[in-house]
Amino acid sequence: MMNATAEILKNKIEKFSPDALEAFAKMMESFEEKNNSVTSKFYLDEILYRIQFHNENPTTKLDFYENISELKKYCA
Repeated sequence: MMNATAEILKNKIEKFSPDALEAFAKMMESFEEKNNSVTSKFYLDEILYRIQFHNENPTTKLDFYENISELKKYCA
């Protein structure tokens, strides 16, 4: 599934105009800088796992959803 998603994104990115591509590249660079947070890789991996599980099982409830503001604080 991850490879299919990456391939879809790659195809869409290849169709960007030069200006849009430059803007997208800058956005990705700023995103990478934000990833240097104090949140440990363990917690980020756990959140990613839960979101992926929820995407595959949409009837489940994200147990951290009620504390989304706290999640945003740690991932910002």
